Amino acid sequence: MRPQAAGDLVHLSAPASASLRTRPGLVVHRRRNLSMAPPHVVVRRGLTVTRLEQALVDSWPTLPPAERRAPVIRAVNDWLTTSERLAVALESAPKLVDRGALRTLVARLADGCRSPLEIWGHEHVFTGPGMPAFRRQVPMRLGLRTIYLDMFAERERVNIELDGSTTHGDPRQREIDLRRDALLATIGILVVRFAHRRLVHEIDAVRRETLAILATRRPGVIA
Repeated sequence: MRPQAAGDLVHLSAPASASLRTRPGLVVHRRRNLSMAPPHVVVRRGLTVTRLEQALVDSWPTLPPAERRAPVIRAVNDWLTTSERLAVALESAPKLVDRGALRTLVARLADGCRSPLEIWGHEHVFTGPGMPAFRRQVPMRLGLRTIYLDMFAERERVNIELDGSTTHGDPRQREIDLRRDALLATIGILVVRFAHRRLVHEIDAVRRETLAILATRRPGVIA
């Protein structure tokens, strides 16, 4: 989930009764009620390891704060675990350092957010008075393709797309986005895109524009 960096320590989980000790390059974590058998552990490439969601929870305080969220988000995006399983693993760690931040992240993933930008939008932009209950990562079948809508207002048939600062700056990606938006238009879905810069630095303006667009798309409203 995270590239190994030079000098990274190896963290080893062991039953509380284990005689293993921390030594240079190795940190031993003794855990109560840890059994070296399923469902506590799994075997991967001949090694006995803790389950991924438990490893993500255990590693949370060992990473620099700026690097903690990425492995968790990637694990869910790659279908390697789920927000539900992460929540269960988190319940077993009531004294985890910065537990509240991980709990909030798991809740946002359960809401359907799939990137730091989507989490930002959820928390700062697309909630509050007048905003609908957006459905996130909604699968939409178009011919032989299935695409996923970032934030879908079903009643208004408006899809809000949050364009990151890297991928969507690529002209090839821009062409793909335009074709995708045109396909959605054929089934009556309006795509509205907001760039990373605007979402972060023009919060009030983005909110006003979104509310105005949604208002004109509601049934019975004549544009």
